[in-house]
Amino acid sequence: MANPNDLSGWTIVFDLDGTLIETAPDLAGALTTLLVEEGLTPPPYEKLRTLIGRGGRWMTQQALELAGHLPTTTELDRLFERMLVLYLARIADESRPFPGAVEAMDALTARGAILAVCTNKRTSLSVPLFDALGLGSRFAAIIGADLAPAPKPDPRHLLMTIAEAGGDPARSILVGDTESDTLAARAAGIPCIVTDFGYSQIPAAELGGHAVISHFDELAALVTDLAACAVPAGSL
Repeated sequence: MANPNDLSGWTIVFDLDGTLIETAPDLAGALTTLLVEEGLTPPPYEKLRTLIGRGGRWMTQQALELAGHLPTTTELDRLFERMLVLYLARIADESRPFPGAVEAMDALTARGAILAVCTNKRTSLSVPLFDALGLGSRFAAIIGADLAPAPKPDPRHLLMTIAEAGGDPARSILVGDTESDTLAARAAGIPCIVTDFGYSQIPAAELGGHAVISHFDELAALVTDLAACAVPAGSL
């Protein structure tokens, strides 16, 4: 009789910011330093936190505009590169896995699942962050937007991540926190589990995911249930 907890052959793909890792303190810290350097008044932390998840350039532009400055394209290029330098210097000063995330990954791996990361963060920032937190070796692939044909919500980003991890889209699940994740998963025909503690300005229940979790303690059992049901591609 088949083991109902066996996840061999399944690939569980995670978004990074707002899903696996609470990166807002360091991202907001880098943005705040940048704005102060430019003589601007930074928006409050709570506002900066909502800008995370759509890529660093967009986040930088939005932070500048919230501070009352509309940058030219050339200026934004310069300020974005400066923000990256500031962020990399403090990549894991305050960033930590969300409660239960490490334990959930351990549970999934113990059941035979392959883990991967599909993030709109640059790979050159994602890998150092995971390595600083001692998590990098857990993933069969870490694919940032810079390595993908186009970033999420383009489904090719997600499908490339699965392929690089040696997985099969028909036996994959995405865990994310924003509309970029649910749209990418839907377009790829892959179930998406949404965290409600991430950075989405849209309530998690309204993002169109297959299920919503409020703590990583819920993840392993939910993934096991979805795998057992073998949700057909495109049935979301």
